[in-house]
Amino acid sequence: MLAVSLLSALPAPVARADDPAPALSVVDDRTQPVFSRADAVHQQVDVETEADSDGDGRPDTVRMRILRPRETDAGLKVATIVEASPYWAGGNDVRYHDVDVEVDGLPSGVRPPRGDRVPGLVTPYEGRPAAHQRQPAAGQAAGSVPWPGYTDNYFLPRGYAVAQVDSLGTGGSTGCPTSGGRNETLGAKAAVDWLNGRARGWDPQGRPVGAAWSTGDTAMMGISYNGTLPTAVATTGVEGLKAIVPISGISSWYDYYRAGGGVVAPGGYQGEDADVLAEYVHTRADREVCRPVIDRLTREQDRVTGDFTPFWQERDYLRDAGRIKAGVFLVHGGNDWNVRTGHFGQLWEALKKHGVPRKLWLHQAGHVNPMPLRMEEWLDRLHLWFDHWLYGLDNGALAEPPVEVEQSDFSWRRQSDWPARGTRDVRLWLNEGGLGPLPGRPVRQTATDRGRTVPAEDLVADPGTARPDRLAYTTGPLPADLRVNGVPELSVRASLDGSSPYVTALLVDYGTDTRATAGTVTDISRQVCYGEGVPGDTGCAYRTRHRTETADFKIVSRGWLDIRNRHSVERQSRVVEGREYRLEWAMQPQDHVFEKGHRLGVVLISTDHDHTLRHPAGTELAVRAGVSSVTLPVAG
Repeated sequence: MLAVSLLSALPAPVARADDPAPALSVVDDRTQPVFSRADAVHQQVDVETEADSDGDGRPDTVRMRILRPRETDAGLKVATIVEASPYWAGGNDVRYHDVDVEVDGLPSGVRPPRGDRVPGLVTPYEGRPAAHQRQPAAGQAAGSVPWPGYTDNYFLPRGYAVAQVDSLGTGGSTGCPTSGGRNETLGAKAAVDWLNGRARGWDPQGRPVGAAWSTGDTAMMGISYNGTLPTAVATTGVEGLKAIVPISGISSWYDYYRAGGGVVAPGGYQGEDADVLAEYVHTRADREVCRPVIDRLTREQDRVTGDFTPFWQERDYLRDAGRIKAGVFLVHGGNDWNVRTGHFGQLWEALKKHGVPRKLWLHQAGHVNPMPLRMEEWLDRLHLWFDHWLYGLDNGALAEPPVEVEQSDFSWRRQSDWPARGTRDVRLWLNEGGLGPLPGRPVRQTATDRGRTVPAEDLVADPGTARPDRLAYTTGPLPADLRVNGVPELSVRASLDGSSPYVTALLVDYGTDTRATAGTVTDISRQVCYGEGVPGDTGCAYRTRHRTETADFKIVSRGWLDIRNRHSVERQSRVVEGREYRLEWAMQPQDHVFEKGHRLGVVLISTDHDHTLRHPAGTELAVRAGVSSVTLPVAG
C-alpha cells in the first residue's frame, strides 16, 4: 500500500512553565503544524440563541463541541473553524410524499406515506457514532476523542480550534428544526456570537463559560446541509465570521424543493420536502414539543401550487447576499442533481453583484466531498484561504485566479471568472428538421406524456427515431468542440392539454464517450496521511477518483416550468388547455464540452419521472417549431 505523508513537521514538545508565551508558528506566510492534536482540549458548551422556536418561553440553545490546542489554556488565542449540522446525532425513520398524484394533487395536510430512504442532504459523516454523545471515556485524554472529517488533524496543529454545532432541534440542542428557517440561521450564528463574547454559554455542569481563548475570528464550512448553514449565517452580516466554505450548499430552499412554480424534488429523492427533512433530523430530547412546528411545515410548504410563497422567501439567502462580509470559497459538483448547480450559480452571481471576495471550485463529480479527489491541492487552497481571512496573512490567496474548473479529461482549468470571460450567447432554433442557427417554418409538433412511468433517460435515447412521447431537436455532428458554460435558456411557444402542468427541457450530449458520473470510487491502494492522528482518527484518507460510464449520450442539464407559473413563480395564472403560450425558463447552469463529432440536443417532455410530480399519463404537449429556441452560453 502506498502511503504518502503531507506532514511537514512533528508536534513541538509541550512548553515548560518558564517557556515564552505560546504563539503561532508562521513560515512563508503559512501557519505551521506545531501544536499537538493528541493533547488538544475538548470542551462542550450550550450557547444561548436569539430564537425560541419551540415556544417554551426560553431562548433556544445550541450545543457546541470544541477541540483547541492545549496552549490556549496558557494564553494562546486562536481562530475557530465551525461546522454546524443537523446530522451529528443521526436521523429518524421518515415518511415520504406520494408523487404519483391525481389531477388535484396531494391534498394539503395529508401525512406522506412511509418510506425507507434518508433525505438527500445527509452528509458523508452520517452513520458514524453520534457526535453529540461522544465524550472522553474514563482514562482517555480529552484531545483523543475521534472527530469526523479532517479539520482537526490538519488545522488544529496549525493553531486553529475546530468546533461542531448541533443545529436547532437536533442532538443536544433545544428548539425545533425548520429546514432552513430563520431560527436555524440564528442557531448557528450563536456560535459565532459566543466566540466573540456576545452570547452566553454554559458548561455541562451548568456553569457560565466564555471563550477567552478565542480571537473571535471564525470560519464556517461543510457539505450539503452543513454547507448551507455557512451561507445562511453569513447573510446576517454577523461580526467575526471572516470566511465560509459552502460545499454543495443550498442558496435558496425554494430551488431545492421547487422549480419554475412546480414541485420538483432533489435528484434521487422523489417525495422529499421540507417537512420530511425536518422530521429526519429531529433528534433533540422531548421531541413532542416540536410536533406543531413540523406540522406547520407540512401545511405551509404547499405541495399543491409550488408557488414562491412567504414560506420560501424566508429560506431565500440570495436576497441578503449584500450583507455578506466573509470571504466565500464556493465548491460544487457539475454532476450534482441533489443540490443542483443552480445553487452555486445564482450565489456566485449575487456575490459578484455585491463585490464579495470569492473563489470557486467546480468539479466533475456529484454531491461529494472534494477533498479526496484532489487532496494536496484542496488542502493547499483551503489553508491559504483560512490563513488569509482568519489570521490576516498576506499569502496570495486573493492573487491567484479565483475560479478552477475541472475539465472532461479531469484536468483543471484556472480562469478569472465564471462563466469564462468571452462567453457569448448563441441562439439555436427548434426547427422541424432539428436545431439550427436560423428559424424555420412554423410547424406544430406534439408529444404525449409518459413520464409517470418512463424515466427521462429512456425518453431521450436514440434521437433520430420518431417517438410519440418526446420532441427531440439535434444539431448535426459538431465541426469543433463546443464549451457551454453558464445558464441555458428556453423560449418556447407551446400548449398543454391534459392533467400535467409541467414542461421539461433536457439538454443532451449525443455521442458515444466515457464521461464522469455523480459518483466516485475509493482507491484503497493510495492512502494519504495529511495530519496528526489519534486512536480512532488516523489523520489519513484514501484518495478517490471519478466513477465513469461509457454511453451513447448524457443529459447535461435540465429545466422545469409549471405552465401555470409562466408569468411568475409567486402566483399561478389561468391556463386554457390547448391554447399556445410563450414560455420562457432557465435550465441548470453547466460547464460542459460537447466534443467534435458529437451532436447537441434539446428534448422536450412534460413529466420528468425522477423530479416532478407525476400526474396521470396522456397529457399532450404541443410545441410550435420554427418560433421556439434555446440560447446557450458558449465560451471562446
